[in-house]
This record gives sequence, structure tokens and C-alpha cells, in this order.
Amino acid sequence: MDNLEGTAFRAVLYTTGRKTGREHAVKLRAVMYQGKVYFSRHRPDSDWFQNAVADPRVKVGIGDASHEGRAAEVTDAGLGRKISELKYPGEPRASENRVSIGVTLS
Repeated sequence: MDNLEGTAFRAVLYTTGRKTGREHAVKLRAVMYQGKVYFSRHRPDSDWFQNAVADPRVKVGIGDASHEGRAAEVTDAGLGRKISELKYPGEPRASENRVSIGVTLS
């Protein structure tokens, strides 16, 4: 996965539903930065974001492999901007404010 460092790619994020307790999977654009996988969006109202914050035990599917990990909300504004720049290089949305989670893979 070292070859993904600093690049955007498609990944599947598996979370546990905060209401149902069932596994949920969503395909998202992600970025690998400093050994963690980051996911972001405009607002914190998405189920995947709220689920990961409520129960940080997640899985990340990259290609044919699935990795267990631990999610944490990104609270550092500078890191949040860096993630957006890497995730959307050259796009106007790279400068938008976003909420993010970082996943440390096991």
C-alpha cells in the first residue's frame, strides 16, 4: 500500500450502524497520507461518518484486500486542508471545508 501514499483512490469503508448494529459498506474516494487512510465529506450528516465516530472499529477495502482499522475524526484544520488537497488535486473543491476521518490500519 506504500504506492498509494499521497494519492487519491477508491476504497470501501465498512462501518457498524450506530442504530442497527449491522455492517454498512460505502465506496468512497480516499487518500493515503502518512500511513493512514482518510475519508472526507462536506458535512458530518452522512451515515458512514456518524457511524465511524460512534464506533471507530472499521474495515477498509482496497482492491481485493480488506484491512481492519480504527477511525478517528480529524480535528486539526491544517491536516484537513492537506487531505482535501491530496484528495482533489487541482479541483476547486480542494479548498472547501470538509469533515474527515483518518483510519489507522491494523
